[in-house]
Amino acid sequence: MTSPSAAAVTALAPETLRSWITEHQDLVVIDVRSAAEFESMHIRGSYNVPLPLLAEHTDELAARLGSRVVLVCQSGIRAEQARQRLAKSGIETAYVLTGGAPGYAGAGGDVVKGKDRWDLERQVRLVAGSLVVLGLAGGKFVSPKIRTLAGVIGTGLTFSAATNTCAMGKAISAMPWNKAAKEPTRESAILGLPVSNKSTEAAA
Repeated sequence: MTSPSAAAVTALAPETLRSWITEHQDLVVIDVRSAAEFESMHIRGSYNVPLPLLAEHTDELAARLGSRVVLVCQSGIRAEQARQRLAKSGIETAYVLTGGAPGYAGAGGDVVKGKDRWDLERQVRLVAGSLVVLGLAGGKFVSPKIRTLAGVIGTGLTFSAATNTCAMGKAISAMPWNKAAKEPTRESAILGLPVSNKSTEAAA
């Protein structure tokens, strides 16, 4: 019987992933960031399945995966959300890369770099911070009612932390500057993944 502490270990160090990439042929690395973030920088050989797409086709994705899956994002938040969704679909051995893609690059991992963009989480911090400052300044110089904006943002951030979701991030990701030339689809991202031997045997 697996102990609770052992079952809870889902984080994977960048150094460990570097060795796994060369040692395990069955390894699948899935990057759940947006296509634009993936274009900016990603781990060589990884597959881009943005979190919204993964959430929509979780069961279908899980059916194609084997027993060694590593999930990657910018900081680990979206990758953890993906891990929880996959766990409900039967993938209990997925790992979340510590430090995300930047952490892997910082550890000397092989990455592919493209057009430089701000990652989505950095954009969220900029927008939230700007709105709070705007609310406080507007409340002082224009109307006290504008201070409500700061309260709304604070409430939204608290809800975001409590539910591990981010409505602002979802809205910002839909902006034109966060769109890649070619957005992943079910056909290209989900059906484009190689089917693992484990999945093939289960189907047989």
